[in-house]
Amino acid sequence: MQIWVDADACPIVIKEILCRAATKRQILTTFVANQPIKTPPSPFLKSVQVSAGFDVADNFIVQQTQPDDVIITADIPLAAELVEKKGHVITPRGQKLTPDNIKQRLSMRNFMEEMRSAGQVTGGPPPLNQTDRMAFANALDALLTQLSKK
Repeated sequence: MQIWVDADACPIVIKEILCRAATKRQILTTFVANQPIKTPPSPFLKSVQVSAGFDVADNFIVQQTQPDDVIITADIPLAAELVEKKGHVITPRGQKLTPDNIKQRLSMRNFMEEMRSAGQVTGGPPPLNQTDRMAFANALDALLTQLSKK
């Protein structure tokens, strides 16, 4: 099991939680982005810089992910591909995306995209707050504990 992070848009506080968890649990964690990502020195933390371009980081993560890997992303289309590959996906807000809920989340994402294109909805999600951070840390811990018992 590895942890893959869609790091281009991942909030810094979530990266910090991931770095602590990876080092504590000794799980290889790879941050993938099209820009340099600095990680604290640890044999369990790695960053991969991919070339700039639409979905280049996403495609790299999809190609590298194995069943039971953990992936951190807010990108719903990417999450759908990874769930199909039997990956375990958590959003930076601590929501676990599964075969049971990914189709509904993808439909909602597509609907909101249409609304934004039509000028009906502007802006994005609210900033990450303390409750979101705690939800992420708890979801990550629960998932890693569950997978370590396999």
